Parts: sequence; C-alpha cells; structure tokens
Amino acid sequence: MMSVELRLSTSKPSQFYLKSAKSFLEGVPEKDGKPAKPPVDTVTLSALGNAINTAVFVATTLETEGLAVVTSIKTKFTSVTGPMKRSPNMTVVLKRKAYLKELSGDMTVTTESTSPIEGQKPGTSGLRKKTKVFMEKNYLNNFVQATFDALKADGVPIEGGTLVVSGDGRFYNKAAIQVIIKMAVANGVKTVWVGQDGLLSTPAASAVIRTREGGFVPFGGFILSASHNPGGIDEDFGIKFNCENGGPAPEKVTDAIFENTKSIKEYKICKGIPEIDIATPGSYVVAGKVHVEVFNCTDDHVQLLSRVFDFEAIKKLIGRKDFSMVYDSMNGVQGPYAKRVLVDELGAPESSLMNAVPKEDFGGKDSPSHGHADPNLTYAVELVKKMGTNKVGEKVGDGADVPDFGAAADGDADRNMILGKQWFVSPSDSLAIIAANASCIPYFKSGLKGCARSMPTSGALDLVAKKKKIPVFVTPTGWKFFGNLMDSGDEKYFPGKPVYTPFLCGEESFGTGSNHVREKDGMWAVLAWLQILASKNKDESKPLMSVEEITKAHWKEYGRNYYCRYDYEGVDSGKANEMMEGLKKKCDELKGKEMKGMKVDSAVNFEYNDPVDGSVSSNQGINIIFTDGSRIVFRLSGTGSAGATIRLYLEKYEKPSGNLDGSQFEVVKPLAELALEISNLPALTGRDTPTVIT
Repeated sequence: MMSVELRLSTSKPSQFYLKSAKSFLEGVPEKDGKPAKPPVDTVTLSALGNAINTAVFVATTLETEGLAVVTSIKTKFTSVTGPMKRSPNMTVVLKRKAYLKELSGDMTVTTESTSPIEGQKPGTSGLRKKTKVFMEKNYLNNFVQATFDALKADGVPIEGGTLVVSGDGRFYNKAAIQVIIKMAVANGVKTVWVGQDGLLSTPAASAVIRTREGGFVPFGGFILSASHNPGGIDEDFGIKFNCENGGPAPEKVTDAIFENTKSIKEYKICKGIPEIDIATPGSYVVAGKVHVEVFNCTDDHVQLLSRVFDFEAIKKLIGRKDFSMVYDSMNGVQGPYAKRVLVDELGAPESSLMNAVPKEDFGGKDSPSHGHADPNLTYAVELVKKMGTNKVGEKVGDGADVPDFGAAADGDADRNMILGKQWFVSPSDSLAIIAANASCIPYFKSGLKGCARSMPTSGALDLVAKKKKIPVFVTPTGWKFFGNLMDSGDEKYFPGKPVYTPFLCGEESFGTGSNHVREKDGMWAVLAWLQILASKNKDESKPLMSVEEITKAHWKEYGRNYYCRYDYEGVDSGKANEMMEGLKKKCDELKGKEMKGMKVDSAVNFEYNDPVDGSVSSNQGINIIFTDGSRIVFRLSGTGSAGATIRLYLEKYEKPSGNLDGSQFEVVKPLAELALEISNLPALTGRDTPTVIT
C-alpha cells in the first residue's frame, strides 16, 4: 500500500501517533517470523477538535527529523453531535522525503493561437470521437482549454489547485495525459494526480476525488475514456470532466464548455515541463513549484469498497468448496482492480480472472469481443460461453463445470453484467434485487432513504421502493442526474433540501451504484451480488442458493418486468432525428389509441424537472405507456462517436401469479413489432434488424 490515513483522537497520547506514523514511513523489518512491511509514501493525518494539536506535533516532528515533508494542510468545520454542533477539522498530508523526486523544467507559459473546431459538444458522458480526430492539431487542446475557461468563469479554484488526470488505458491515453499536465500547469494548477500507467477506472477516479488525502482535495478531474466503445488508433477516444464532488459535470458546465469551443482563439501550455514517468508510483516536484503525484491506481477505491461491504463474509463465500466464480475485465482498466479485490483481498484463485491485462485496444478486432469492451450478452462472448448461456441468455448444455457466479466490466469499469450458472440477470432486475436485499450490505444497515432509475430502465425498482416505502425517482439517462439526488441536503451543495442518502440507483445500460461515489461502479455491483449470495448462504452445510433461485424468488414476490433493448448503431443522424421528430408529433394522437389489442394510456416526450436544483431537462426520449403497464421507449444515445444510435426499449409486466418463466426476448416481440410500425424506423433508416439486442 502506497498511502495510509491515521485518524487522530485525544484518547491516545501524541507519542503513540508519532510512533505509528514513523513505522509507516520507515517500514517495519522482519521480526519473529512476521514478514517485513515496506514503507508507505503518503501518510494523511486527520484530526478533529483538540486532536488538531496532536496532528501539528506529529507533522512538525517528522518534518524536523527529515523523514517527511508536509505537502498539504486543509482545515474545515465538520458537523458533530452535542451542543457545539460544528468542530474544526484538520487534514495534514505528509510525503516520505525519499519518495520526492526533483525535476528541472521551464515553467514559461506559452499562449498558442487556435480556432474553433466543430462538433465538440459533450454528450451524456463527455466528448467522444474517433481517436484520430482527437490526435488532430489542437483538437484535445481546444477542449481542455475550453473546460478550464468554463471552470474559471464559474468560480472554480483552479489557481493553486489540485487536478486528477487519468483514464481507461485506451490508445492515446498516455500521450493525452502529458498534454493535459502541461496545460493544467499553464492554467494555474499546482498539483496533478495521475494513476499509475495513467489508469483509473471511472468509479475509482470519483473515489480519488472524494477520499484521497482526507477527501475533496482536487477541484475535479479529467477522465480519459470512451467507456464501452472500442479502443485503438482506428476506434474511439473520449474525455469528460468530473467536478469536486467526484461526479460528472452538470449541464450548465458542459453547456459552457461547448460555448467556449465555438469561440476559442487561444490556449495556454507549459511546453518546458518534462514528460512525467507515469509507469511507476512517484512524487515529482517540477522546478520546485509544481507537484505531480503518480500513485497506485487501486488503493483509494479498494479502501472505500472495504468500508462499504463486509469483505470477511464475502471471503467466506468465495472460500466455500461448492462455490466458484469468474470475472471478465475484457482487457479494460478493471484488470488491476479485479486482482486486488477478488484475489488479494477476498482470496479468489487467480484463475477466476479473465482478460485481466489492460490493453490499448481492449484485445482488438481479432479478440472474441472484437475489442468491444461492453459487458453484455453480445460482446462478452467468452464469459457468456463459460457461464453456459447463449447470446440471448438461454441455457446451453448440461451446466457441468459452469461457475456459480460470473460478471464482466466494460472498458472504464463503470458498467457490469451479472450472471449465475446458466442464468443471465438483466440490469433492471439486478438493480431491483440489490434494492430488495440492501440491508445485508453494511453501508445500508440503517436503511435506504432514496433510490432512482433512468426513465428507460424497467419499473422493477419502483415495485421494491413502493413495498419498502422508499422515495423513488425517474430521471433522464446520464449518471449526473443521480448526483443531485445524492447531494440533496448537503450543506455545501443543497442545504435545506431532503436527504436521500444512503441511496441506490441504476440504469438499464448495465450501470449500477450508490452514493459512495458519484459514478456508476462495476466492482460495487459485483460485490453487492457477492454480499447477497453470502447472506443467503451462511450455513455451509446447506446447498448453495444460486443466482437463479434468488432472481426467481424476487419475481415471486414482486412480479416480473420482461424487458429488452434493441440498439441500432451507426444510423444516419439526419434520419434518426427525423424519426424522433415524427414520434414527438405523434404523441398526442397516440393517447387512447388501440393497436393490436393494446390501448395507449400515455405518450410523452419525457421531460425531467429536477427536484433538487429546479433545472429542467427536455427531449429525453419518447415514453409510450399502455394500460396494462407495458412500455415502448425510443431514445437517441449520446455515447457514440460516429453517426447516431437509436435505442428501443420494450417492457411488459407480469404479476407474481402470472407466467414468470418466459423468454424476455420472445415475450416483448409483439411490442417490438408495434414499435417499428409506430416509428417507421425500417423505412427511415434502412435497418431491418438491430445491431445489438440485450
């Protein structure tokens, strides 16, 4: 471990904490058969109230003795119980002196002329284009400068601030990081944090912003990722900015960035800053002024997850002789995290890891997934086969030697797919089942106070929320909409608003998470399922309760939401927009209309009125609801890099007393036929069949 946090209190003497800090910074030699412990590079002292005096004593002593250097002191007031209500809090960051490396460099700021480049409007998850587009002259520079300018105009403390820069490891990731470091310094940033090898999963980046060195040190971070899109020089690249709460920039910021890209005339850069070695953890001081920290990419996220879940209980499950599992990182960024969590922390055999080495092309076109690190039945070919199902989730073979649990992550590890032995769990069902069993997760021991789903996601979550009397929200697609609900009632962001945390949320697009970070979290979802399995299988003398049995038990209690999504990728943007405009015009005439024995209850162009900040998000998809609860949803995706992706969502509800054992793909086929008729999609786009069905 490269860093450690000591939480100081007045219950122990100052010398105790001094001795502890020294042992971490110096390391512990082998003694009495106990293995040696290497020194850590960073010690963070957190002190509340009178313990601040101890923090000052420890930090001063270590710096005087030449063992460490104080690199950061942060003070704030923290809410406490009792008559005081608020108490001063201090966080002191100490770096082991031998860890610091001096680098020479020219800090001269150069102002380079440029001009606007069309098409730099961020989508739901940042700006995504073909890699070669990002590599064109000034393309990356323009967007980065436009972001810094938007942040400065919004009062974000960039000058002297700390910035996180890392990504999912796809091609151009490392080169882009070096450019952003130079531009960040030119724009006044004093400290840059970079994950080792330039890697940080998207949820880990959020965790770093929220927890590293005491938490909330950076003003934000650039995440270099195109998520589940293919990687490589001929494929996709992406960039987005996450704010100081660890969540994606809100629309007011992304709108300001886009406006800046349309009028940009110059960008700032420090060309004299040397290339930083990001392959090895280290702390670099450039020209005595700027600090670049390269750190172990897994530490902060894993430490946070260990506080959310009961690792010991999960470890017992994994250690059972009748339990086996497999995890597919799809050659994305998740590999190091999978090894650290599942193997090192929880004791799973290393053979349970698939495609755990990050690759710039996610395995490339010759791999089974064709370099498409997207955890679904279509692209996670190796995992699906290993788990004994086919591409539509049907059982194949007799199930012999099939693992009991399987999961996969996408390129930046924010998405997940859950499977049992010859059993596929739809993302909507997964979210609902986690909500129904949330009490077994330590983080939710006091109970959920809120939950949410994106509008296209099935209503399975709503049924759980209704029974458990938990507020449930339906938002547009995009994790940033969940962020406001998580921050509601926080005195820093939305004081006076209701508090909805602990909070659970998810999307049908294989994204699930909670308020521990401000991004969806693929590893969190896997651990949530392992925690549920552990809670259902405490008695090792009894047969293992399977993922399939847990799912079916859920349906028998709540009913089943048969659900399916058709993706039409790479559609001509003009034709896709023409189809959506036609649907908008049909909304009024569809209401009350009977078609193929079904009556339309409502048809609307979904609009979201944010209950926390009052903002309004319009044109978020066509939502057609029938009187029997069935739904057809049309939406254009904002995550593609070329052309448009039309997403068609189909849902049919079956009560607990009804037929719960049908094929989801067959049950919703009549809805699909009706949807194509209503939208005129085949005639407008020339597409008779979807690219992907999930």
